[in-house]
Amino acid sequence: MTEFAFAWLDCEFGGLDPDLHDITEVAIIVTDYRLAELGAREWKVRARPERISAEAAELQGYDAAVWAAEALPVRQVLAEITELLPKGAKVVPAGQNVRMDVLFLERAFRACATPYPFDYHVIDLATLYYAWSLVAGETVQALSLRQAATAAGLVSGPVAHRALADARLTLEAFRHYVGRLAPRRSPEDALAEPTPAGVGSTR
Repeated sequence: MTEFAFAWLDCEFGGLDPDLHDITEVAIIVTDYRLAELGAREWKVRARPERISAEAAELQGYDAAVWAAEALPVRQVLAEITELLPKGAKVVPAGQNVRMDVLFLERAFRACATPYPFDYHVIDLATLYYAWSLVAGETVQALSLRQAATAAGLVSGPVAHRALADARLTLEAFRHYVGRLAPRRSPEDALAEPTPAGVGSTR
């Protein structure tokens, strides 16, 4: 696994249909295979106003004037994403419901005739959260980031839909559940281990 790195992605969109809506924000936190952070960036993406629904704009806090002043063309954002990723590593997209982010990004890279820089595997928090629930015997109410983060004790109440904040919360939740699934010794295993020389000796 040492050749792998992970790109913890979160994209915001003008809606949920890549044929009808544009990406409005992208955030990436890059980690190594042990989840140690290597770098992070966030971009506002210049989206076409007619491809942003009113519901998405309200949910994300999209402001056309702010985006006009601060957003970058999608081609530039894609180039800067590629530059951020560690060279020579297999960079796996990771996130919450990351297939949606991958779908929009794949289409953007294809439309810009730019090589897609990510590995074909994905790592998804929702899968890990559900696996944890089975091991812990907990009932899962939803497979959302908010539910996973709330169950982990990382948030209480609503989660704001902003790309970098969501990417970081996803990474923190993933670390939390990985820790909860770490192998633990049973009391029987501990008793079966040989006692080191000198330990418990009365001499």
